[in-house]
Order: sequence, then C-alpha cells, then structure tokens
Amino acid sequence: MMNCHIMTIFPDIINSFISQSIIKRSQDKDIVNYCVQNIRDFADAPHYKTDDYPFGGGSGMIFKPEPIFRGYDNIVNNIDRDESVRFVFPTPDGKQFDHKSAMDLSKADNLIFLCGHYKGIDQRVRDEIVTDEFSIGDFVVTGGELPVCLMLDSIIRLIPGVLNNYESAQSDSFFSDLLDGAHYTRPEDFRGLKVPDVLLSGHHENIRKWQKEIREKKTQDRRPDIWKKYNN
Repeated sequence: MMNCHIMTIFPDIINSFISQSIIKRSQDKDIVNYCVQNIRDFADAPHYKTDDYPFGGGSGMIFKPEPIFRGYDNIVNNIDRDESVRFVFPTPDGKQFDHKSAMDLSKADNLIFLCGHYKGIDQRVRDEIVTDEFSIGDFVVTGGELPVCLMLDSIIRLIPGVLNNYESAQSDSFFSDLLDGAHYTRPEDFRGLKVPDVLLSGHHENIRKWQKEIREKKTQDRRPDIWKKYNN
C-alpha cells in the first residue's frame, strides 16, 4: 500500500478532494492510504503562526521552517527505513510535471506533498528535505492545494488496481508517443452529426489506421514539440 501525506494549512480543500471519485476508490480498495496534516498543528503556540517576513527585505511573507520540519519529522519517524520516501513541493520554479513524473512517483512507497502559500517557503526546507519540485505550468495560483490535487490524481490512477480498466489509462494522451484520438458512442446520428463510417465497419485494421491518423494529426497540430520527438 502506498502512504500519501499532504501537508497543508487548508485541510478542508484536500479532504474534499480525497473523498471523491477515483481517489476515494483507491483508499476503499486499500491501495493508497491518505493522511492530511495541518501544518498549523506544528507551529508555535499561542498564535500558531506559519509565516514571517523575509530576511533582506522584499514584499510578501515566507513559510517558516519550524512547522514544516516538525510535520515532516512526525511523518518520517513512523516510516520503515527500507521504504522509499518522496517529498514533493509544487512550485512555479520547479521542473515541468508530466506523465513521466507521474509514473515515477506512482512507484514510491511513501509520498509527502507540501502545499505552499504566501511568497514562498524557507529555502532550508527545499534544500534539506524536499526531494522533488514540480511546476504544473507557466502560471501562478494562490496556494499549493490545487497543484497537489492535480498531481495526485495523475499519479494515483497509474497504480495498478486503482482503475477498473487499466488499459483505459494506457490509451490516454502521453502514455504513448502521441496524443489521444477521437472517441464516439451511441447514438450513431445525433442532430445530423454522424459517427465516422470506418468505426461502424467492423474492420479492425482500418479502424486502427484511422485512429492512428487522427492521433498523428492532432499531435502535429497541437503539440509540435511531441510531434518532433515522435518523428525522430
């Protein structure tokens, strides 16, 4: 079983996410165990403050190191030394998170996610205990909860047994060298919009060729970077 710990100052956001859909199913199946940790619980009384002004001046507030280190210690002190631990921090200046990243993290015994806030977190946290820093895109959001939920969803669905049909995930975009293709279902004719004849032909080889052509054209049009790698 994978153990997944999420460190946050807004636990309700994470609790709502892990109580739904595939994520909840992974816990119901005893494949993943989730633990949401409120960082404020490890801050100093009486105010339980998690942020402070940056040394050297500048705007914004910085996440203090003490509550994060204490929360981290509380987690790892209860983990078997033989088990792998990845401590993930989503940040705009991290490397791009992609399918390969999700596959890699899905193999860990223990995942710890830190949901950042304010202007940033004390660099000592990043230098000493964070193992992976990822960006979900070239934009900034208010806090780390949404990026963590996004990454979690992409990671957990790759663990065998979570999805009822793992082959469905293997046909997704980024699982192979091309983007996903076009999909149709019943009815065959909806408001004059018809399903392509080839999909109704029953000719599996022609269907395979058609699907590949659609995927190639979509990849070429929308992701020339992926298309370039595909042709090399």
